[in-house]
Amino acid sequence: MFAGLPELGISNGEDLKETLTNCTEPLKAIDQFQMENGILLPTLQSALPFLDLHGTPRLEFHQSVFDELREKLMERVAIIAEGKDEDRYGKLEELLEKSFPLVKMPSIQPVVMQVLKHLPKVPEKKLKTVMADKELYKVCSVEVKRQIWQDNQALFGDEVSPLLKQYIVEKEAALFSSDLSILHNFFSPSPKTRRQGEVVLKLTQMIGKNVKLYDMVLQFLRTLFLRTRNVHYCTLRAELLMSLHDLDISEICSVDPCHKFTWCLDACIREKFVDGKRARELQGFLDGVKKGQEQVLGDLSMILCDPFACNTLVLSIMRNLQELLSQESLPRDSPDLMLLLRMLSLGQGAWDMIDSQVFKEPRLDLEVVTRFLPAMMSVVVDDHTFTVEQKLPSEEKSSLSYPTTLPDAFNRYLQENRVACEMGLYYVLHIAKLRNKNALQRLLPALVETYNDMAFGDIFLHLLTGHLTLLSDEFGSEEFCSVVFDGFLLTSFSSKENVHRHTLRMLLHLQHKVLPSYMETLMKTLEPPKQNYKEVSSSNSYKLITYQHRSLISPCSAEIYCSMG
Repeated sequence: MFAGLPELGISNGEDLKETLTNCTEPLKAIDQFQMENGILLPTLQSALPFLDLHGTPRLEFHQSVFDELREKLMERVAIIAEGKDEDRYGKLEELLEKSFPLVKMPSIQPVVMQVLKHLPKVPEKKLKTVMADKELYKVCSVEVKRQIWQDNQALFGDEVSPLLKQYIVEKEAALFSSDLSILHNFFSPSPKTRRQGEVVLKLTQMIGKNVKLYDMVLQFLRTLFLRTRNVHYCTLRAELLMSLHDLDISEICSVDPCHKFTWCLDACIREKFVDGKRARELQGFLDGVKKGQEQVLGDLSMILCDPFACNTLVLSIMRNLQELLSQESLPRDSPDLMLLLRMLSLGQGAWDMIDSQVFKEPRLDLEVVTRFLPAMMSVVVDDHTFTVEQKLPSEEKSSLSYPTTLPDAFNRYLQENRVACEMGLYYVLHIAKLRNKNALQRLLPALVETYNDMAFGDIFLHLLTGHLTLLSDEFGSEEFCSVVFDGFLLTSFSSKENVHRHTLRMLLHLQHKVLPSYMETLMKTLEPPKQNYKEVSSSNSYKLITYQHRSLISPCSAEIYCSMG
């Protein structure tokens, strides 16, 4: 407990023990020890007897004085560190030399840690001592840990790894949330709100102004993105940079070549739209990548691969296409649309670029513009024509029936091109938002086969199930249920556990709208296997739906179900 005192020439318990062992008059020896090691203030000696009269132990008095002096010293250390004295760090280093031998003494440790915290460069020997002792490392401030971490990537990785795992768990939990709404979905929180999340704030604090630590975190994110293909790491890369931007950490923002691009894109994400002015700014950043600095494209592609960025780009493309339709213009004639497609393509190709280390913008397949988009627009025209036809007086109506098939180019590019597929999926969401049952029944079967099974990805299914709540009354029709479930969701639920979970999420909200006979069939189909079933939440969702459904049919059957557990 009192290790280090002899190094400073201060007597400890062992010295007192030796004195008492070798002395002939113990009481005089104790008095002498107290005189030499007590508070060296002559006027205090005459005052101490008054404390004795009040029954105040000497230990209590000395402890209170010690605590007061310690607080004053810690305040003084902070004042010196924040001052403008040129020799302020020299004074702190001198104090550190005197106090460091007592770093393991609980009563002195806060002072030592305060000095370490305010030193911009702690002596290497002291850092190694702190790092080697788990207890010391645990209690030292983040300012000291940064100095340890910057030369110990493995140790820093151990600290960061749980936070990165937590971040992914939180994102996936949001996608599988039991809340199902078009107004409150995965993309609802603003960028500023997302940056207030626990993980982002902790990582920002851990990095501080240390460029080396920032680079390490980015390398961790690139590596994990490569290993897992999980796009949430791309979100974190952008959020972390913008969190440092919010704190005005110019030491990092000024050296990250992606800063201004990310800042501009962040404003677009906040508005959920890329306007013409910001589009030109973003294009300037992309075109400004100099020869020899092509590696920057790798980070830019990660930032554009962020689902929040991708969501903004595709929503902007959809709005752009609507304007082109109203103007009777072709997609290839719109520079803004071409830029949006260029950025979407760059984001979609992020994994391939980082994996191959070939930092070159992927070339957009021009047939996406000249064939796929016209095909998609023709579907819009078909729908609009049918809608207008239905509003005509009876005598003016033709025998026009709603189309049931899709243009070959639409289906083909949905399966073969990821940029086209992304736009196709968002068009389906757009149709669902308009509550267009006919168009939805025409489009959903085409999603069974999409590029890399993108239609069965968590983000799209999360959005689709929320959008389908707008058509809740349509689930009373067996025809509509058959298209949604038999024609799409149930085609892959047995091989894709996530599809099973999203289907159950939707049924939790809509099962009272589904035709009872069809619901019974669905429940038999969706019943989870009793063994080797990973997600308990899916099993629980199934049980809850079963209970709620039986309650709707028969209170008696619900009672029996509850008694069976």
